[in-house]
Amino acid sequence: MSDNERSFIPLDIAVLTISDTRKEADDKSGKVLCDRLSKAGHAVYEKKIVTDDIYEVRAAVSKWIAETKPDVVLTTGGTGVTGRDGTPEAIRPLLDKEITGFGEMFRVLSFETIKTSTLQSRAFAGVANGTYIFCLPGSAGACAEAWDKLISHQLDYRNMPCNLVELMPRLKEK
Repeated sequence: MSDNERSFIPLDIAVLTISDTRKEADDKSGKVLCDRLSKAGHAVYEKKIVTDDIYEVRAAVSKWIAETKPDVVLTTGGTGVTGRDGTPEAIRPLLDKEITGFGEMFRVLSFETIKTSTLQSRAFAGVANGTYIFCLPGSAGACAEAWDKLISHQLDYRNMPCNLVELMPRLKEK
């Protein structure tokens, strides 16, 4: 390895599916995320399914961000505009900082696939207590696209010129 090459740093990543209808057997989006993060070399810290209830969502994510692990939380579902879609309302109050560029980039990339329907997505990301949180739509295709085109690169320490992993030691600075 040359002086400018970096080694991969595996992360512990929790996956939360938010749905009133999904069970483990038919949770395609959660499976896509778990399969992709594992294939990339990261570990599935925990996988859970909760209903579209802001307090259930907030409780699950709050538990994870209060612990020293996981390093990252990926949620799928609840980012639309219907009455039961409450993921942003559940998670935004927990954030120390929002990573606005993620939602912006996700919608730009989504436009290539689903055209103007991407405006219905309220996908977003942020940091809470030193833990990265990415909130994705409930579609397996959207989860695959978000992981493949954005998240996987930012959660890879080898990605240059910069990535989110290299910032992890500084997330709790005051």
